[in-house]
Amino acid sequence: MGTMNRHPRLALSLLCAALLGASAVPAPGAELLLAQTQQPAQPAGPAAPAAPETVPAPPAPDAPASTPSTPSQGGETTSPAPSEDAPAAGEAPPEQAPGSATLPQAMDDPVEPQFDLSKLPFPVQRMRELLIEAAKSGDVEKLRPYVGEGDDATMFSLGGLEGDPIEFLKSLSGDGEGYEILAILEDVLQTGFVQLDPGTENEIFVWPYFYAMALDKLTPAQRVEMYRLVTHGDYEDMKSFGAYNFYRVGITPKGRWRFFVAGD
Repeated sequence: MGTMNRHPRLALSLLCAALLGASAVPAPGAELLLAQTQQPAQPAGPAAPAAPETVPAPPAPDAPASTPSTPSQGGETTSPAPSEDAPAAGEAPPEQAPGSATLPQAMDDPVEPQFDLSKLPFPVQRMRELLIEAAKSGDVEKLRPYVGEGDDATMFSLGGLEGDPIEFLKSLSGDGEGYEILAILEDVLQTGFVQLDPGTENEIFVWPYFYAMALDKLTPAQRVEMYRLVTHGDYEDMKSFGAYNFYRVGITPKGRWRFFVAGD
């Protein structure tokens, strides 16, 4: 105290230094705040990927219609049984054998016999004329161009034919040369005819018209026409059989000679 009194300037200097030192000391917490403000900013992390856009799925195709099941007793359902004619799974449907077409059958309903040749389609008229011309020639070989081949071959036998068709016709003839069979062919084509299955794929013109008529319905004039082809004994046999079964000729609307057969 005595020293400060003795040195007033020194005391004043010490006081000023103390005040300056106090102002230089930072306030509590100031150092921490300053450190936080002076830290460099941390880089932001990568942005989260955007959720993918949902694309609606295409609608499911309509299911094919199925055969409805039939409810049975007890609440169970049963599927309909397959047809007996239907082929088994994986099995190809049966094919019709070539040349297996059958002859037209005599009709139950009355059939009007026809005699006007002008009503025939031209191909039918022409084939009839060619067959008659060949028959009148006396040479059975003249029929060969009209017989056809393969599936289009003319039918001469209900049981099928193997070998040469012209030789077969000769074998049917009592003389062995074909004269008798040629005479029968001409006589058959000179009678009236009938048109069977008109407007269908089986349409055909048949001689004689007796083939499609009930024998007990023939008029006296028609029976005389029939006796030009058969004997009375043949007629009685045909009555027992129930239909005309002597030789008949069939020609399609396109002029194909389809058959010349006898028997049943």
